[in-house]
Amino acid sequence: MARKSYQEKLAELREDLLYMSEVVMERLRMGLDALEQKDDELAREVIEGDGEINRMYLDLEQDCIDLLALQQPVASDLRFIAASFKIITDLERIADLAVNLGEYTLEAEENLFPDVDVQEMGELTLDMIEDAMLAYDEEDTESCRELAARDDNLDQFAERASEIVVRDLIERELDSADNIELLLQDVSRLLLTIRDLERVGDHAVNIAARTLYMVENDDELIY
Repeated sequence: MARKSYQEKLAELREDLLYMSEVVMERLRMGLDALEQKDDELAREVIEGDGEINRMYLDLEQDCIDLLALQQPVASDLRFIAASFKIITDLERIADLAVNLGEYTLEAEENLFPDVDVQEMGELTLDMIEDAMLAYDEEDTESCRELAARDDNLDQFAERASEIVVRDLIERELDSADNIELLLQDVSRLLLTIRDLERVGDHAVNIAARTLYMVENDDELIY
């Protein structure tokens, strides 16, 4: 590769990664919509679309490997490629969590816990992903640090939501073994949904952490 071509490849990697993030965020929105509307068709679309995300991941992974192997980059370029390599993994895992939402939609019968606002939690995670990717694109380290602090709010939201579910389960009166079994299945799905959205937030923080490392060679957020 000529030097100009090498720089173009770096720019292309950034653009392709940003595009992947847009697709992943759209899949997460679709998963949340499917869950809220009990839309089985939309849920299946999210599940069946996971292969596209996996192909994007593998293509970008190969691009990173080629840049590392063929160019032997140093300093900031090396950190950029290494960070991008890690970030595509986080994006792929967020897409897997969106698939989980689709699967929960197909399994659920009705919303028995209206006091738990899954959609609000989902919007919080979407905002975090969007801001993390903007920080990556603009190399905004201040936003990276702010994002890590916001994750504490998401964790608190998840904890309160889980407490509501458990308290409701304890207080609810049940009239048959069948009702108990169905309720426990719904409880399990809801707690898994809360856990998965919390994990989406963790992946957003990972993206911010890798961006901070990429820009400032600072690993303070990496854990």
